[in-house]
Amino acid sequence: MRLDPNPPPRPRSTARPAARPARPDRDLSRPLPSSLSWAVLVVFAAALAVAVVAAWLPWWVPAWYAAASLVAFVAYGLDKRAAKRGGPRTSESTLLMTGFAGGWPGAVVAQQLFRHKTRKRSFRRAFWLTVVINVLVLAVFIGLLQAGLSMPELDYSGMLQ
Repeated sequence: MRLDPNPPPRPRSTARPAARPARPDRDLSRPLPSSLSWAVLVVFAAALAVAVVAAWLPWWVPAWYAAASLVAFVAYGLDKRAAKRGGPRTSESTLLMTGFAGGWPGAVVAQQLFRHKTRKRSFRRAFWLTVVINVLVLAVFIGLLQAGLSMPELDYSGMLQ
């Protein structure tokens, strides 16, 4: 018996690979509409810009949010990559703390762009709770500034010599 050196090509299967079996221990649900996340982000950015322009808020507050957002964005990106590759993951508490510390705008962008941490209900609840607390603390801070809380003037002149 001789093998044919040019066997006929195998027909390609159009069937999708089998889905992973459902894990009943996972807390998954349908993600929130992405438009809701983007809307919250746009409203926050606009309010922050108005507060800075109206001189209710020092310039370093949006700078802090930008820096913390960059850290959160990178953390989510690295965690998504680790999840895909099976590598060591970033803990959920670390991701939540980066958001709580002001990085939640970057975390929202990362969640939407990477499709990461958008389905786990318990994480979403904790995340949005940290967002609400962060925004409330910022509102109280702005209120205190409006009520007369004075920020110490920083003198950088000694650093330039």
